[in-house]
Amino acid sequence: MRLDGVLFFPVTPFGPDGRLAEPVLARHVSDGVAAGAGGVFTACGTGEFNALDLDEYTRVVATAVTATAGRVPVFAGAGGPLPSARALARAAAAQGADGLLLMPPYLVTGPTAGLVRYVRDVAEAGGLPCVIYQRGNARFTPAAVAELARHPHVIGFKDGLGDFDLLQRIILTVRASGGEDFTFFNGLPTAELTVPAYRGIGVNLYSSAVFAFAPEIAVAFHKAVTGGDEVMARRLLTDFYLPLVELRDLVPGYAVSLVKAGVRMRGLEVGGVRAPLADPAPEHLRVLERLVAAGMGLVGG
Repeated sequence: MRLDGVLFFPVTPFGPDGRLAEPVLARHVSDGVAAGAGGVFTACGTGEFNALDLDEYTRVVATAVTATAGRVPVFAGAGGPLPSARALARAAAAQGADGLLLMPPYLVTGPTAGLVRYVRDVAEAGGLPCVIYQRGNARFTPAAVAELARHPHVIGFKDGLGDFDLLQRIILTVRASGGEDFTFFNGLPTAELTVPAYRGIGVNLYSSAVFAFAPEIAVAFHKAVTGGDEVMARRLLTDFYLPLVELRDLVPGYAVSLVKAGVRMRGLEVGGVRAPLADPAPEHLRVLERLVAAGMGLVGG
């Protein structure tokens, strides 16, 4: 179940009636795997995990597992209130997911010992390999991550803070504690922008929201970075990813709604986002369209 390459975070499609559109999701996932995804992370942040009820979540995971057909691992999002997170973990396991991406608990900020117990409780509820997601109110100490890395169900750590001093100390502590196989991810929004920095401290895996709507660009960037083509990597960062991040930062929630709009723009009708997110303004959609055209021009698409 080794993860490698570009990690795909599909959106969750909704039909005109606002209900889950499973056939569209199946096509979205299957197309992404065929385009070269190294893993599918379904019902996570980009997939509006926060806006799905348990039945919808279960169907999303089941659809992704079926559409992937064992070609790459499928991880499902879990998190929020502890009882809900446990229920999601059990549902993901029942539907055949290969692992969990464990997002922060709901609002309350607990001590480190409480975070450790939260991770253990959810991981043990589903019995699946679990990747911790550090962001928001889930900030871990190096000792806490080293402790969790020894848990049989905890296999990785995804960083969504961008605190490189803290992350370097976590990595060194985990490795010194025997966690040589423990996996670290760059989980910042539009992660490609910070890939060179994360690679500098040994974190090569990253999540790619761009892959959901422009896999050609995401794959070309990954090839440039891993193949040592610094010129192409810099051109994509400067002419595509940097202006995309600037557009993303204009409105809260655009890290998800711009991605979903991009999928629609590329011809797959996945519907809009659910509250509290909002779909992008028309003028921002025009900017996104120009950016995608520019990125495709750079990679020969």
